[in-house]
Amino acid sequence: MREAGQRTVLAFDFGTKSIGVAVGQEVTGTASPLAALKARDGIPDWDSVGRLFEEWRPDLAVVGLPLNMDGTEQDVTQRAKKFANRLHGRFKTQVQTWDERLSTADAKAMLFELGGYKKLTKEKVDSVSACVIFTSWAENQY
Repeated sequence: MREAGQRTVLAFDFGTKSIGVAVGQEVTGTASPLAALKARDGIPDWDSVGRLFEEWRPDLAVVGLPLNMDGTEQDVTQRAKKFANRLHGRFKTQVQTWDERLSTADAKAMLFELGGYKKLTKEKVDSVSACVIFTSWAENQY
């Protein structure tokens, strides 16, 4: 594994129907959205997830942790933790969870600025949310 500050990171915005994905580079602190994964009741096509891990060979994965505004957990919080645990178990990669409050609102605002309402597709919002999760995580590492 590369040293901290030089790692490649896959970031995930967990959802029960769609899981946003982004690949981030610690050295630049930036991330690029990838195609969102379709999910059935929070379960992705694990073969598709495996292809992402093969292609990007991440040193680390970061999964957004959905919390209420007051910091308490909600129903989907435990499911996101379970998804993070499964990523770790299946791909033998270090996985961290990260508070994702307001990431979707930030992603929608960014996409709206880039192209108005036509840019606000569910898949794009989910993957840009994953970029926001990565950026927030990266800014708080040092």
